[in-house]
Amino acid sequence: MHHAIPFPDIGPVIFTIPGLGLPLRWYALAYIVGLIVGWRVITGLMKRPALWGGQAPMRPEQVEELLTAVVLGVVLGGRLGFVLFYDPAHYLAHPLDILKVWQGGMSFHGGFLGVVVAGIWYCRKHAIAPLSVADAFALVAPIGLGLGRVANFINAELWGRPTDLPWGVIFPGAAAQACATLTEPCARHPSQLYEAGLEGILLGLILWALLRRGALLRPGFLLGVFLIGYGASRMFVELFRQADAQFISADNPLGHVIGGAGFGLSMGQILSLPMLLVGLWFALRARKAA
Repeated sequence: MHHAIPFPDIGPVIFTIPGLGLPLRWYALAYIVGLIVGWRVITGLMKRPALWGGQAPMRPEQVEELLTAVVLGVVLGGRLGFVLFYDPAHYLAHPLDILKVWQGGMSFHGGFLGVVVAGIWYCRKHAIAPLSVADAFALVAPIGLGLGRVANFINAELWGRPTDLPWGVIFPGAAAQACATLTEPCARHPSQLYEAGLEGILLGLILWALLRRGALLRPGFLLGVFLIGYGASRMFVELFRQADAQFISADNPLGHVIGGAGFGLSMGQILSLPMLLVGLWFALRARKAA
């Protein structure tokens, strides 16, 4: 077998709360930290009216109210997105499984749509400029994305395709069982870390660099850059990410939803392409309006 990296000795549960028997998982912690840090950062942005050209789009105390709606949008949208985009046949046959969120199954694209709906509802209710608020959320979104992808890695889920590259990781459990041969463990692309680096670190640095150049003065520009960056990053990483089992067959080993086994698009690429195109429209529109 080629050189590979063994999976680190770390489990999905950090610790169990004494007396309650409730486990605190890395994935839940990623959500919690991402939301809290995002809340504090956006609150700080609203306290700096100069960044917005003299007046912030909302009062700092309104950020906490909006966060409540966003949390609901993330959870409901993420779960429903997974149900509708990735395995509708199973959940149509077993509708009660939709409620079993502890078994996993969340879609970023569904969660994103949930945030959009929650944000538009709140902004309309309080007469707030939605594009400016969206720019603020675009700035903090890479924090949650990066943490979430690291948690995916720790959970040994959403792993990549088999590889003989020296940084391939030997994932345990289902990843090993999905190998074409079990004569020896196969290494896989750590696609979760690819996404953490692109969607989290790199995209975050780009957005904050643009903030320092006055990007908040052009409503919708940071939103557009975020959509472009996420869409492009996700479409690229999908080239190395293992498709969900329900999309894979003997005739379609790469799990393409559109196209053949040699060239096609995965579900993640299909859902990310509109984000990229809409992001281009927002970015160009904001630049022309400046």
